[in-house]
Formats: sequence, structure tokens, C-alpha cells
Amino acid sequence: MDIKAEGTAQERANVFKSIEEMLPPEAGFVKADYEGPDIAVYLKNPGAAYENENIIRNIASAIKRKIILRGDSQALMDPKEATEEIRRLVPEEAKISNIRFVQEFGEVYIESLKPGLVIGKNGSVLKSIAIKTGWLAKTLRMPTMASDTISGIRNLMFTESAFRKKFMLGIGKKINSPIMKSEWLKATALGGFREIGRSSLLLETPHSKIMIDCGISPEPGIKGLDANAGDGVNKAFPYLDSANLSINELDAVVLTHAHMDHAGFIPYLFKFGYDGPVYCTPPTRDLMALLLNDYTKLVARSGGTPLYEEKDVKKMLMHTITRDYGEVTNITNELKLTYHNAGHILGSATVHLHVGEGMYNVVHSGDMKYGFTRLFDPARNRYPRIDSLFLESTYGGSGDITPNRHDAEKSLMDTIQRTIQNGGKVLMPLFAVGRSQEVQLVLENYMANTDLYKIEAPVFLDGMILEASAIHTAYPEYLKESLKNRILNNRSPFESEIFEVVKGEREEVFEGGPSIILASGGMMNGGASVDYFKHLAEDPRNLLVFVGYNSANSLGRRIQSGTREVALPDEDGRLRPLKINMEVKTVEGFSGHSDRRQLISFLQDIRPRPKSVFTMHGEEHKCEDLARGAERQLHIDARAPRNLDSTRLK
Repeated sequence: MDIKAEGTAQERANVFKSIEEMLPPEAGFVKADYEGPDIAVYLKNPGAAYENENIIRNIASAIKRKIILRGDSQALMDPKEATEEIRRLVPEEAKISNIRFVQEFGEVYIESLKPGLVIGKNGSVLKSIAIKTGWLAKTLRMPTMASDTISGIRNLMFTESAFRKKFMLGIGKKINSPIMKSEWLKATALGGFREIGRSSLLLETPHSKIMIDCGISPEPGIKGLDANAGDGVNKAFPYLDSANLSINELDAVVLTHAHMDHAGFIPYLFKFGYDGPVYCTPPTRDLMALLLNDYTKLVARSGGTPLYEEKDVKKMLMHTITRDYGEVTNITNELKLTYHNAGHILGSATVHLHVGEGMYNVVHSGDMKYGFTRLFDPARNRYPRIDSLFLESTYGGSGDITPNRHDAEKSLMDTIQRTIQNGGKVLMPLFAVGRSQEVQLVLENYMANTDLYKIEAPVFLDGMILEASAIHTAYPEYLKESLKNRILNNRSPFESEIFEVVKGEREEVFEGGPSIILASGGMMNGGASVDYFKHLAEDPRNLLVFVGYNSANSLGRRIQSGTREVALPDEDGRLRPLKINMEVKTVEGFSGHSDRRQLISFLQDIRPRPKSVFTMHGEEHKCEDLARGAERQLHIDARAPRNLDSTRLK
């Protein structure tokens, strides 16, 4: 055994000894293990520790780690008897749908419609379950709408629990080696700087390498995401080769949110040998699975070869470690990660990284919204410390001022009402995650709850929108308080009677009367929106309305910019000219990104004030414009790095 390994083993033994000494003797300490970023403690009598709620808190505070108390295998009640005990302890109103026991972790997962009743006041029911059965109870919220994605992920975590156990123990040993002094910190832009797409930032110290986001570019469309697309495909991916980065050198991938321009390249890392952790929030994991699997199917349907397969997505999910907002997590022996609300989409997060023993602190905004939405609270603006801030600039140009949200909603509803009254159909291409749910809330508010608009027309949902909305109902705690309460009280607006789900053929919608169609495929590079567009484009009574971002080379941007004829493939794959006679309108104010005023306000309000700001995730002139504006107005050192620029932060 070398000196380093010997020191590591001794330090580990000292930590575990301290934990044992802080536990009551009657708890019967058996062993402790580093399990990923946490410490799992196994007891012969876990009830003795759970009876005093301060014990876990005091231990976690003393050793600065999340503590998980588990019953030793001998302390666990037989699953059949434990199931009966759980059903006796949990009120029937909780509506338990499933109970699963995971022997490897000594945990029982209880899925229910009302997990608050499973938890009990101040965790009283969970505590009773642990005391009576020895099993550590974990609650899972059943979505109010059926979700194949959530079912699939929960089944995967259950069936692969043995692998997960081994993986977490391996990560635990790696993370908890002795902390070394961080002499320097370097940031390298691998993608998404002075552009939108393929977002990726590499952070390095002498001892750690982590990547924040690893996405693909939406610019080339589906062909650009095809593994056989040729040289142009290189513009779609992060510059991993050019940075001389070996995948096996990576300690962790830290993901801000699920959109493909941030997460779309991660399974490729696993396909070619990466076997480390991916950190994200729980909703991000589920939405990421939805979008990545949809990508593989979409490319295959178009006759291409996806970059990776479903098995690579599953491998990624098995290596994913989820963290809630506010949880401080050691991701290497010198980097601590904390997620905070970003206000962009469900589970989206800003990243706070604490480097070394306070040597340096970095905040990465991911995609953020520092303004009003119906879904989320604005992005967080308070952090323990900040030295450098990496800030998105999607709408960072001096002219990027969006209308007042109330005015935007009224403009949208007026336009829709006029089209419906004229006998036309309204097509809204939307990102399945984020803008779809935001628009659903707007339509539900005006059409079902007010007398302002009497629109007698169905609202059709097509594509992945329904599945994405179902995932929202499984995580109400990530939503705005008023929306959360509606879901908890079985009044989910996503299930309003105004919405009709399109199942199977779309002929009924094409041939029917006036309607509003919310279709996935926000930039119209693919998805349900393109099929509807082909059938509706030539009728001048119809309306195509954009409420979200379209990248520079997308079909959506071309139409938005005034193109009146496009060539699209027919059922045989042959390109056919299509005249655009329908009205095309853009309604600003619904974006999940901050506009220029909101970005400047965020910089004014953020505390503490960062010493340096690096703009990213925006077209070149917008990144530069925001950097100049921040420097001029706020007297902050602000720069707009290019891809492949490396900056020594410390």
C-alpha cells in the first residue's frame, strides 16, 4: 500500500470512528461506507438513532457530509411483513401505488399520489417505518398523468441497484481521498461561447477535471446530428479533441438542465468509455432521458444513424447522481457543488462551485430566467461567494428588450381569437419542455378561468408535450407555489378539459374546424410541428405563431425572417416546394431566457458582486454587447471568450 492510499484508509477509519462515537451504543454500529458523495452508516438497531432527530443532524454537521442511516441486513424485516407494516402506518389517503424494496441499499421506495402523507409531520411516518421495519423509506411522487419516462427510470434504478451500489462505492472512495492544495484553476471554453449550441465548459485544477454541460448544436438540424453526416457534423459537438481532453481523465459531468444543447452529447461520452458520475437535479434526469431517447428515434426515423443508442442513454442514467437545490455536494476531493434555481425549465439550475478550501468560487448560470413566468420563481441571486460568473447571453444584445408579460399574453390571445373567428387553425411550434407548459398555463388561464376570451375551439397537444407535462406533475416542489398547490390538490392545469391529446393519425385535426395546435419541435427542425406545417402552410386563414427562440439556420428562423417558400421532404423523402400563405407572427415575451434588461438587473442584484464576468450562450455580437454593457454600466471586468479560449481564473 502506498503512502497516499494508507493515509486515505486511515482518514476514512478516523471519520467512521467519530461517527460510531456520536451514535448511541444501543444503535449497534456495524460499518460505514462512502457512497458517492454521502456516507452510509449501517446499524443493527436503526430505530435507536431515529428516535433522536438531532443525531443525524449533529453527525452531518461535524463531518460535513450527508449521512444516510440504514439497517444492517440482519435488522431488516421480511419485505412481505414490512409491506403490511407500511400500509398500516401510512394513511390510506396517501394512495400508495407501489412499494419496492432494494436490499443492496436497505431502502424501501414508496410511490404514492400524496407523498406528504407518507412522510408525515416532521418526518414522523418515515421515522416510524425505519423504527418498526429497519428499512430506510424513500418517497416517490406518482405523476398525476401517466409517464412512461418516469416509470422506465424508476424501473431501471430498481433493476440495476446492484450496479448502482458498486458504482456509488467506487465514486465514494475516489471523492474522499485526501484534499490537496489547489494551486490554480483554469477554464476552457469547449462550446457555446459566442454561439448557441454545444454548450460545454471544462474546469481544471492540478488534481481535478470537471465538465459543466456537454451539448450538441441545434443549428444543422437532424442531419447535423447524424453520425454519418460528414465534416459539417463537427460544428455540432464540443471541442473535446481540440482541447486534448481524454474522456477517462474527467472526474465528473455537471449538468445545468435537460435541453439538448446542454445535455445532448453526454451519452456519447459513455459510448466511448466515460464511466464517471453525471450530476443533475431529479427532474433534469427524467427530462434528459425523455429528450435523448426522442433524439435517437427521430434520427433513426429520418434514415440517419444516431450518435449513440438507447443503451448508451441507459448507461448514462445508471451513472447519474441527483441533487436538489441547496444541497452542498463534494464532487471531487477539492470541489463542492451546489445547485440553485435558474427559472428556465423544470429542474434547471445555476451551478455554484467552491474550489479548494475557499481558494476560488465560480457561478455558472446555465440558461436562466430572471423575470416573471407562470411556471417558476426567478433565478436565485444570492450565493455564499463568487469570484467568477459565467453568464448566458441569449438575449444579451442592446436591442433585446421583450414586452411586458401581460401585454405579451394579451397580444397572443388577441391573435389566436382573430384567427379562430376567421375559420383558421393556429399552429404553435414549441419546445416540448418549458415553453409548452408555459403556453398551456396561459391558454388555461384565459380560456378556462376568465370571461375575456370566448374561444370555442379545441386545443390539441401533439408530440412529447404530454409526457413532458406529466413529468412536471411529479415534481411540483420545483414549480411556483401557486402552481405547486394546484397540482397537490389534484387541480393540475396541464389536465384541463380545454386540452385534447392527439393520438395516432392527425387527419381529424387537419380536416376539422378551427383549432389551436401545440406541437413539439420548437425550431421546426423536426418533430410534430413540421408535419402540421406541411398541411396548414398554404391556407391563408391559418396562423403560425412563434413564442420561443429559433437558431440562426433553423427552418423556424427562415420562416420567421420572411421566407415564403421552402422545400420539405414528402412521404417518399423527396423534396417538394411548399408555398407559405398562412400568416406568420412572432409574439415576444414568453422566452425562458432573460432579456437584456433582466440580465443587467441580475448583475446589479447578485450578491456578492463577482470580480469577473464571462458571457456565453449567445450569438457573437450579443455576447460581446452584453460584456461591454456590463463593464460600462456596472464597472465589472467582463469578457466574451471564444471557443477554445483558456483562462486561468486563479
